[in-house]
Amino acid sequence: MTGTSEAHRSQDVDQVATGLVACLPALNRHLRQSIDRQLPYPPLPERQLALLQYVAEHDGATVHKAAEALRMVPNNVSTLVTRLTEAGLLERHRDDADRRVARLRVTALASQRIGEVENIAAAQLASVLRTLSDGDRGALGSALGALEALTRRLRDRSA
Repeated sequence: MTGTSEAHRSQDVDQVATGLVACLPALNRHLRQSIDRQLPYPPLPERQLALLQYVAEHDGATVHKAAEALRMVPNNVSTLVTRLTEAGLLERHRDDADRRVARLRVTALASQRIGEVENIAAAQLASVLRTLSDGDRGALGSALGALEALTRRLRDRSA
């Protein structure tokens, strides 16, 4: 009976994994499209937005650390930093201890725009969540902790 139980659990894990692989990118894509339509300015390309969000969460990060965290080549991140700096969204500050190292900080404009994007996303999700049944909303709420744990494990495994 144990073999059957283990096979059933393995099948459940595979089904959940397949469902998440199908669902999460679609959720992200639809949300991103909705956000982009509501912005009063041209949306940033995904990698630029990812870099801005990373720097906003890790004030003073270096290009190397950002590249590592975003799984990008440092030269590509450096190019993104140049573009975002020219757009007035990022600032480079020389490290006091090592003048060769640049520390990155988001500007007030970038902080404002990140907040706008987050507010639009939250409003969009809240609006759609209100159309779901109480049971579905409860299930999604209950799953948040597990999804956060899954995200941490994926990040740690990839590091």
